[in-house]
Amino acid sequence: MTEMRRQRCRAEMVETRLDAKMDERAETRQLRRQNESGQDSRDETAETPKRKRKRTSKVWDDFKEVTLPNGAIKAECIHCKHRLTINKSGVTSHFLRHLKGCMRKQISEKGQNNLTVSTTIVELETVNAVQNFKYDHGKIREILSHMIIVHELPFLFSEYEIFNLLMRTTTPHYQKISRATVKKDCTASYEIEKKKVMTSLKDVNRVSVTTDLWKSDQKISYMVVTCHYVDSSWNLQKRNLNFLDVPPPHNGVSICDVLNKCLVEWGIENKVWSVTVDNASYNDVAVRMLKDNLSYKNNLSLGGKLFHVRCCAHILNLLVQDGLSEIQDIIFNVRESVKHITASETRVTIFSEISKQLKLSSKKLVLDCCTRWNATFCMLSAALEFKDVFPRYAARDTTYTFLPSEEDWKKVSVVCSFLEEFNEVTHQFP
Repeated sequence: MTEMRRQRCRAEMVETRLDAKMDERAETRQLRRQNESGQDSRDETAETPKRKRKRTSKVWDDFKEVTLPNGAIKAECIHCKHRLTINKSGVTSHFLRHLKGCMRKQISEKGQNNLTVSTTIVELETVNAVQNFKYDHGKIREILSHMIIVHELPFLFSEYEIFNLLMRTTTPHYQKISRATVKKDCTASYEIEKKKVMTSLKDVNRVSVTTDLWKSDQKISYMVVTCHYVDSSWNLQKRNLNFLDVPPPHNGVSICDVLNKCLVEWGIENKVWSVTVDNASYNDVAVRMLKDNLSYKNNLSLGGKLFHVRCCAHILNLLVQDGLSEIQDIIFNVRESVKHITASETRVTIFSEISKQLKLSSKKLVLDCCTRWNATFCMLSAALEFKDVFPRYAARDTTYTFLPSEEDWKKVSVVCSFLEEFNEVTHQFP
């Protein structure tokens, strides 16, 4: 019994020791876990203030952080170098506002996209619109050639220093264009427009042609040929086909040759319905010869009865000029009076001061073109309003010797009232 008790006591003691060791080990493991957990917690707490917040906004593609000499941190635009404050809360709306108005950013975009202000005129109202455009040097050359042609500018205009300064100010991508290049571009622009007109004329069955001779101040004779036709939309069209130098002699044969060459060049020699010219004798010969040439291979409409059309405006001009010849001396005095006064700025000033004293209209004297009756009508009408000014001006200028009499002004008044009707009729012609 005693031995059995001893063995039992030993077993209990061993079991107790084992339990104690196991509890000790479990407690050690628990303490170790707690220590590791606390260390991680302390590490995370220590690292939190050092970790930077991740920036997800796209505005940071166009901004970078810079440190100023005083230690302040700013956001700098990579395009224009403008610096903005970095908000601690991470707000970037002020960055977006800056980028929307940043001109450098717009210019540096892919494809040389520039920001421009385009002006569109709609019903006499100007509308400004901001839009992006891609610089196209070819388009610039095309528009420049059109400007040279329309405004009759010299080819050297493209090399003017101020013009090039203007273009470089407009866009830094502008490349200087030489006068030789401008000349080629003007020729190319003409050929392009010529092809467009020739294409439109292919769809037309009949055309009417008008032509006239004109002499420049350099005494060079030019001939203009104009084509009239109705397009597929039933709209009346008018195109100037040729404006060319016609060397002398200006007889019917030479006029016919030039006109026939023009019709063949434009491919309308078989489509001519009528030819309208003035009543010069050489035109009668030219149209008759042209009619014979065209009818030799083709049948003219209505047997050519409507082929030769005489200009109504020219006929009207001949009628009025014949009537004006009755007061030729009076017209001469009025014309010379206008020439005398408008030849000097001092004389014009004196004449204007007298007009103001009499409280007359602020119109100016007009000098006519002797060959155009409507210009003579405008000169007489303007001078008639200042009939009381001329004698007062003559008292101040002893060199003025072309003063019309009171009776002359009465005749001028009658003629102007008569020519007013003809002037209204003239405006009815297109």
